[in-house]
Amino acid sequence: MDCTYTIRRAEISDIYSIMRIIRSEFSKYKEMAGAKTVDALSETYEDVKSDIQNKLVFVAECDGEILGSVRIELLGSTEAILTRFAVDTHKQNSGIGKALINVIDGEMKKNNIKKLYLYTSSKLAPIIRFYYGRGFYIESVSEIRGYLRAKLVKEYE
Repeated sequence: MDCTYTIRRAEISDIYSIMRIIRSEFSKYKEMAGAKTVDALSETYEDVKSDIQNKLVFVAECDGEILGSVRIELLGSTEAILTRFAVDTHKQNSGIGKALINVIDGEMKKNNIKKLYLYTSSKLAPIIRFYYGRGFYIESVSEIRGYLRAKLVKEYE
């Protein structure tokens, strides 16, 4: 059953749905990346609530079900960082991730952001390909978190 999804700002009532997707997808990410820990897996209801209140948090929704989410933190006047980007496993490769990034691109331009950063495992080729397809490039790679993580950047004019 397909439905038309919408992208909107997250609300407090979305927290448990956001946490469900984050826990599911970041558990898989942790395993595939060979990481011992991933911060996303230990966040609490209050952590997500704080992000909704203080960051740009978007969800993809279809028929009242949250299918994906992403968070953006503005870092000063010209830079931002993308975190906690996840789409439900059963809805991946359906355009939801691209749609979330498109909304983020609009927000970055609206806020005069020049550079958007994110971190992801450099070993996960499908994820790296997805971000390259959205205009990101790898700026550096480090093992500071115990596994190879790439710092990706997207520049806006």
